[in-house]
This record gives sequence, structure tokens and C-alpha cells, in this order.
Amino acid sequence: MKRFLLFSAILSTSTAFGQVDAAKIATTQKFDEVLTYVNQLYLDDVDDEQLTDVAIVSLLEKLDPHSTYISKEEVDEANQQIDGNFVGIGIRFQILKDTLIVVATIPGGPSERLGLLPGDKIVVIDDENVAGIGLKNKEVRDRLLGDKGTKVTVKVKRKTKNEPLDFVITRDVIPLHSVDAHYMITPETGYIKLNSFSRSTRSEVQEALIALKDQGMKNLVFDLQNNGGGLLYAAKFLADEFLSDEKLIVYSEGRAQPRVDLNAGKKGLWESGRLIMLTNEYSASASEILSGAIQDWDRGLIVGRRSYGKGLVQRPIDLTDGSQIRLTIARYYTPSGRWIQKPYDDLEAYRNDLSDRYENGEFNSADSIDFPDSLKFETLVNKRTVYGGGGIMPDYFVPIDTTGITDYYTELTSGGHLTKFSSTYVNDNREDLLADYPGFSDFKESFEVSDDLLGELVDFAMEEDKELELDDSQLEESRFLLSLRLKAYIAQNLWGFSEFYQVYNDSNEILQKAIEIIESESYNEYGLSATE
Repeated sequence: MKRFLLFSAILSTSTAFGQVDAAKIATTQKFDEVLTYVNQLYLDDVDDEQLTDVAIVSLLEKLDPHSTYISKEEVDEANQQIDGNFVGIGIRFQILKDTLIVVATIPGGPSERLGLLPGDKIVVIDDENVAGIGLKNKEVRDRLLGDKGTKVTVKVKRKTKNEPLDFVITRDVIPLHSVDAHYMITPETGYIKLNSFSRSTRSEVQEALIALKDQGMKNLVFDLQNNGGGLLYAAKFLADEFLSDEKLIVYSEGRAQPRVDLNAGKKGLWESGRLIMLTNEYSASASEILSGAIQDWDRGLIVGRRSYGKGLVQRPIDLTDGSQIRLTIARYYTPSGRWIQKPYDDLEAYRNDLSDRYENGEFNSADSIDFPDSLKFETLVNKRTVYGGGGIMPDYFVPIDTTGITDYYTELTSGGHLTKFSSTYVNDNREDLLADYPGFSDFKESFEVSDDLLGELVDFAMEEDKELELDDSQLEESRFLLSLRLKAYIAQNLWGFSEFYQVYNDSNEILQKAIEIIESESYNEYGLSATE
């Protein structure tokens, strides 16, 4: 069935573009012919749908690294980040010691409205016991997500109650926030952390800008580190908050798509005032569109490390069976004409690019990066040299700081021991912590990770992973980072993501350098003072 759908989709698409090509139809028939022989003659039974899926995946992989196939089962999940919402009961959860625990309720969501609380243990879902059965995260999502307006019943054990509590929760649309944090990082400098570009991004950033301006913001640091991108138009709308008049933001063109220009056009909320954008090697796609436009127009500075290097535009195309392909249809270019896509003719090298950058010393020194003259461009106002062909090169390079990062630290963090322990600690001590620290400012100023608490973390990790061995020297070397990260996770579990960043950003070397630059005369050395 699917091979027929694939054939029909190709034929209808060709017809839509007026390009019915006999050779292309013959090729599609050839594919169908092979599948027919496999079904008729192969020695074992075959899954026709699975074979077709594999063929589609292989076909798209031959085009470029970003053309992809998404099965019908995965389409909704893949669209959630872009749509900026999903339908569920509105909780953040974690499975600890085979128990489903509510870490937080989403503000305004159905669980919060009904009175579920952080620390509640969900033991029954729709009359099915879910405690002590080896429940996995996917199984939780399968049970709690669903259609808007449908109901799910849960039984909850709460520390302060002797008997379990019953809740009937009506599923609703739950927002996925793209702004993780916004706060005044100094009396004059505001900070916004963006994790993705979705349909809700523009309104979220506008709310953050208004709040920070009300607090007296004179400088803005906009954090795009680890932001892998999202919607092209979300990047356009954000750039319009920073660029005046009708300045070009980005343009795209491809074989079947003529050039399309996206320009600023409305009065933005931060068209003047100092601006720095933070990037690193994981800032990609829409992050590079936004930072590239800011750099090209000399509107602000880019601080950090060279971004990922993705300059290709994908269009989602629905197939008739509910699956989807995301097909690369154009290249995008920054206002100065830069195509920032890194080479992808060697897919293996493309996949290993970041590790190769690390091994070549790029994360430690900008001098290890050699751009040919063909990739040099000039900014549009001050005629500064910028580069294409492999990401956005920052105006101010910040080397990676590996101080305190040991193998033992990596085991505790990447193994999930740190997050699990912090959730367990908060769950067991929530009331006492909130009594001692009624507000986050009290916590940030006064809470310290003691030697005893760090020892509890070590014991917890060794109990979780019997093969994990304590390395005293590495523990001592990583003490500061472990303590800071543990404090940040405790803050997150007590309050939220914004509070996590307000603690953890003390170790963010790129951010700390940006604050130093934006609040000093060195900002003016780049000829940007006219934007104040």
C-alpha cells in the first residue's frame, strides 16, 4: 500500500509543478517492480511497509544531511516543538526508584488547576498500577498524552496525606515555552535564554523584553547557545524586534524556488540599546539566521564560538498515509550574501564535524580556524570582515572552559545521577527547604552545597550504578562545578528553569565574557556605539 502511496505522491507532486517526466515515472515503476518481486519470490515473508520506509530514508540521505522522513507515528511528536504546544495533563515528571514523581506542574495547565503538587507520586493511571513495574518515559507519555478534552484518572500518594488522592484530569493544550529564562543579570543588563524557534517564540520574547525594559534594562544579552533552530519565520520575527526600517533579514532560493526576501517592517522593542548574542557549536539554523542578520547590519556583537553551519531550508510535505518528509528546497543567505552551510559532500565527515573541530583545537583557539578569501564578506554598515561557508564566526571568540570537567564529573552528569539525586533530595526536603528559603533570592544568596550533601550525591550515584567508582582526586577537582550544578538543579525543582539558569550561569564562560564586554567601553571598539 505504501509503495502505491509513494508513487502517487511523486506523480501528483510532479503534476503540480508541471513536470511530469517519463524517465522519473519509469524509475518509480522500477522501484515498485523490485518490491513486487521481493514479495513474490523472496524466501521469507517481508514487511512491505517497513521496506518502503527504509528505501525512503536511504533516498533522502543521498540528497543532504537534513532531508528526512518521519513516520506517521512520529509526526505529531515532531511537530510539537515547532507548534509550541502539545495536549496532555501538564506536568514535568521523573521516574525515580521505579516511581513516577511529579517534578513540577505547568502553570495554568489542568494538573495545576486541580491541585497536583510537586513531589506527588502517581501510582495508578486509568485503574492500571504503574508503581514498581519498570515504567519507562515513553510509556508515561503514551498514558498521559491524548486528545484535547479526553479524561485520564490518576491515583496519587502525597507525603502529607495518609490515603491516596484521586484526580480526574481533562487533557488540554499545554504550551512548550521557547524562552527558558529572562532576568536582570546585572542592574543594567538583561538576559534572555531561547531554546528553540516555534510559533510562540515571538510573543514570548516580546513579553520578556517588556518585562526587562520595565526593570530598567539598558543592555541585552540574548543567549542562543545550544539552540538548534526551528521555524524560519520565527527567526524573521525576532530579528524584526532588533532591526529598524525595512532591513533585509534573510533571503532564500533554490532550483524550484525563486529568491524570497524576508525584511524587517515593524517597530521593534529593542531597535536601540546595546545587544550581544551568544552562540556556540550547537547554535544552528534559525539561530544562525538571527545572529547572522544582527552581525551583518552591525546591530550587535556575536560572542562565543563558531555556530553549527546549517544553511538549508526544509519544507514539511505530508504523505497520504499520514507520514511526512521534510525536504530541502532552498539555501538561505544572510543579508551580506553569506551562505553559512558547512560542506556536506562527505556525509561521514559532516557527522563528525564537531568532534573534528574539538580535536583540531578550534574550541580552544580561534587561530585554528582558517577561512579562504572566497568565504570572506563585509558587514553592511561598518565593513567589518565576516565569514560564510561553515557557521557564524563570532566577533569575540571565547574558548571552551574545561576546568573541573573530569571523567567522574561526566559520569555523574551524563549518567543522570545528578538530576535524579536533586529530584530525590527536593522531594524528601521540600517543606524544610521552602521554610528556610521562602524566596529564590534567599536561596541563591545563602544556600551552600555542604560536604555532607555532596557525600550523599556520591553515595546515591554508587547505589544507582554499582560499577561507578569514587575517584577522590577527580571529585575534588570537580567540586565547584558539581556543587554549582547541584544547587542549580535544586533551584529548578523548587521554582523552575529560570532559577536554574540564574544559578548555573555563574559558570557560563561565554555569558560572563559578554557581560564584561557589554558593560565596558570595549563594546564601542566594534563601531556599534551609534546603536545606543
